[in-house]
Amino acid sequence: MNILVTGGAGFIGSHIVEQLLTRGHRVTVVDNLATGRREHVSPAARFFRQDVCSPDLPALVAAEQPVAVIHLAAQVDVQVSLRDPVTDARVNVLGTLNVLESCRQAGVKRVVLASSAAVYGDPVQLPVTEDHPVAPVNFYGITKHTPEHYLKVYCHLAGFSGAVLRYANVYGPRQGAGGEGGVVAIFTRRFLAGKPPVIFGDGKQTRDFVYVTDVAQANVLAVEAPEPVLRPLIFNVSTGKPVTVNVLYALLQELTGAKAAPVYNPVRPGDILHSHLANERIKTALDWQPVTDLQKGLRQTVAFMRQAHN
Repeated sequence: MNILVTGGAGFIGSHIVEQLLTRGHRVTVVDNLATGRREHVSPAARFFRQDVCSPDLPALVAAEQPVAVIHLAAQVDVQVSLRDPVTDARVNVLGTLNVLESCRQAGVKRVVLASSAAVYGDPVQLPVTEDHPVAPVNFYGITKHTPEHYLKVYCHLAGFSGAVLRYANVYGPRQGAGGEGGVVAIFTRRFLAGKPPVIFGDGKQTRDFVYVTDVAQANVLAVEAPEPVLRPLIFNVSTGKPVTVNVLYALLQELTGAKAAPVYNPVRPGDILHSHLANERIKTALDWQPVTDLQKGLRQTVAFMRQAHN
């Protein structure tokens, strides 16, 4: 299958590209390299340096003639969204709309959209299911939820099938310091540099950390699945297990051998206190489940970052 991946030079996207290639798909990567890195793109994939907001995108998609598109290119930092909501909306909403319109014009058959647990806001019940009320508490959550509506209507009007994957906190090799799951990368970098990481709040807040290769597999299964199993449209991608930031700190401290004590700062605006996502729907529909436990995932992440640090 010919598959186009936006943001395919990024943290999650590059892992998706590798798994698609391993399964025999032909892959085209579109990335402006604002946060992605060219060296993370397999030489077996076709690469175009292009912004998803560009008016040239429809011609590129039409020329590549993909059967399916996995759309990951986005502004993913909550704090950036609060400082610059216009840019956040331009990339996440208008950029996605440009991708979807390009898909419609090119006759694409399947679109998989990367979304986020941020759309739920402060949970009223845990674990958070896909039917949980949507109530974002920051601009990033708004700009990840809005494209879900566009995809649903495009599926109806343009005739392609789609899936929305709402990620929990993704972590793993190649992760930058921004984004929702960036705490793993931030803590690890500071530990390796001999500096104390900063915890915002008391560290008792919880997150659902899911390993990047497990997330990549969810995307591959979503792009390959028969259309009927995707009709719920929205799927959480998560472990379903809450982990406190203090526990994460202790695990990474042990793995890096660091001695630094944490520095506690006030809670940042827009941050959510507790979140972990139910994953029964994607397990049932796509026969997906996370296979990398937290300790193994952190061990692999630290090893990768230690090598990069040296």
